[in-house]
Amino acid sequence: MQHTLTILGATGSIGRSTLDVVRQHRDRFRVAAVVAGSNASALGKIARDMGAEFAALADGTKLADLRAELGGSGIACGAGESAVIEAAERDADIVVAAICGVAGLGPTHAALASGRRIALANKESLVCAGRAFMRDAAEIGAEILPLDSEHNALKQALAAGVIDDVLGMTVTASGGPFRTWTRERMAAATPADTAKHPTYSMGEKINVDSASLMNKGLELIEAHHLFGLRADQLDAVVHPQQIIHGLVHWRDGSVTAGLAHPDMCVPIADCLSGERRLDIAARRLDLAAIGSLTFEAPDEARFPCLRLARWALEEGGAMPTFLNGANEVAVAAFLAGRIGFLDIARVVEETCEAAASRSRPAPASVEEALSIDAESRRIAVSALPRTAAPALAGL
Repeated sequence: MQHTLTILGATGSIGRSTLDVVRQHRDRFRVAAVVAGSNASALGKIARDMGAEFAALADGTKLADLRAELGGSGIACGAGESAVIEAAERDADIVVAAICGVAGLGPTHAALASGRRIALANKESLVCAGRAFMRDAAEIGAEILPLDSEHNALKQALAAGVIDDVLGMTVTASGGPFRTWTRERMAAATPADTAKHPTYSMGEKINVDSASLMNKGLELIEAHHLFGLRADQLDAVVHPQQIIHGLVHWRDGSVTAGLAHPDMCVPIADCLSGERRLDIAARRLDLAAIGSLTFEAPDEARFPCLRLARWALEEGGAMPTFLNGANEVAVAAFLAGRIGFLDIARVVEETCEAAASRSRPAPASVEEALSIDAESRRIAVSALPRTAAPALAGL
């Protein structure tokens, strides 16, 4: 049986890995629609190669470029927010939701449909609107499958028992490029430094989140919504080899772990496969060749973003939404060279402190989550240095 597939974020690292899996199983999958941000050339090539029916760019100014890339192919296309939503809503059995940041929240929610499988890599859908998103998915009848390697490992490990017997869960972190750096050295870090991730090749924003360990904090919030565990049942551990991706701790003292070489094709194949696993060209695990696996507690003094994310999860309500919006503003400012790396946590903390006095409940809808996100961004911009704030006020 051939399944139809839509890829939201087709030109990013997750999208490219998804295409690698699809190319290995063209008899199993047909690509219906592909979406990207602004790269008309890359998206046009993907749409032609995959024989897609529809292609859309989020950047509304690039429609003419995309049409030129697709000229003579018969592939329909569009650009702008409405075109991205159209792509998300088109007929497909599986939607890979891999748009980075809160920009992916609306399209991912629009993709929910009865009987449809959502391979979820857009963690902001759960960080910013987790309660509403999971409620709507359940009411509509959409299946949410975690695509992040950590959550996918936890999902697979859960096959060893039932959720009621779970004592806790642990996600692992490589520690990022600054694992051994002092705070003094991190103060001078550049965006190029954050790109030197020890295991994965990712986009700019995720590179920074991985370097600050904010990414790991967001994953704890995501796990809370995916698996229904309390904040005190979720933890993170630094594991530089990135062979173990997630651990499930059972009430009887046993632990089930999900292991694989760090290769995003592995969790992608699991999400796409359905009942039978796919045979993919992934590197086979040889523990004897690896020799040893090491672990260490994350240092929240050097990496305060993880502490802030834990606090936001414990606080609940709209606090994770405020945390995420502030982090996106701060990361953009860092990437623009307008603040230092250590300023990211400061901006996030000041925003969350301001939000704490407002005691907002968890967003009841995606629209409400986006409104709170906009409020968070206004607060975060005001926390930036005066030289940075004007240029980033539109974030």
